[in-house]
Amino acid sequence: MEKHLVSIITPSYNSTKTIGDTIRSVQAQTYGNWEMLIVDDCSKDHSREYIRGFAEKDPRIQLVELAENGGAAVARNTALRMAKGKYAAFLDSDDLWHPEKLEKQIRFMEENDYAFTFTKYQLMQEDGEILNKVIDIPDSIGYHGLLKNTIIGCLTAVVDLEKTGLIQMPNIRTRQDLALWLSILKQGYTAYGLQEVLGYYRLVPGSISSNKLKAAKQNWKVYREVEKLSLPYSIVCFTGYALTSVKKYMRKN
Repeated sequence: MEKHLVSIITPSYNSTKTIGDTIRSVQAQTYGNWEMLIVDDCSKDHSREYIRGFAEKDPRIQLVELAENGGAAVARNTALRMAKGKYAAFLDSDDLWHPEKLEKQIRFMEENDYAFTFTKYQLMQEDGEILNKVIDIPDSIGYHGLLKNTIIGCLTAVVDLEKTGLIQMPNIRTRQDLALWLSILKQGYTAYGLQEVLGYYRLVPGSISSNKLKAAKQNWKVYREVEKLSLPYSIVCFTGYALTSVKKYMRKN
């Protein structure tokens, strides 16, 4: 079976400490037909030089250097516009993939003719220690379900661009990934979950995802300002999101 090109979308900002492991987890993939588009958002450390070293040795890796800092949405959208692959896969500069992530997920999509899929993932400490904490997922989720259960991990998502056409994130500083998934599902697509742990999410102190109050505020902003939901329906969705978050927290602890 022909292996279609996968475009890996990776924003980078001051990522010297982690992006080497991220890149190596891509190079270790059993599925070799990929391009990794790393868009550096004006890092102040030595990220660009470090990434350039990988790109010089592996032609599948491309470093794109933005002229001014624009945030993760600008970086991801830049990579998406450059993507040559049939598939777009998302991987941030501090997360890792299981070696069979692309092999298994692309097969899952092609055997079932799916346009949008995601997988389970496991949490790891900032220092890379893998924790015994797995994020469970549903078999499938649609637009209204995702509003109430923001379960799709960015590092696990793969989209068939031949089916969806060009996709772009709204230019907001946080929760761009949620807004993008919602924009795809709003077109009538369903996201299907592959019930395997194929990624590792790094817990970073001070990040939006680690601060539950900030994350909740950003979700509300997506409901009201991006999706422009009515106030009553926003409250319904937010209540569902809050209850789901509490259940996930209780399972983890």
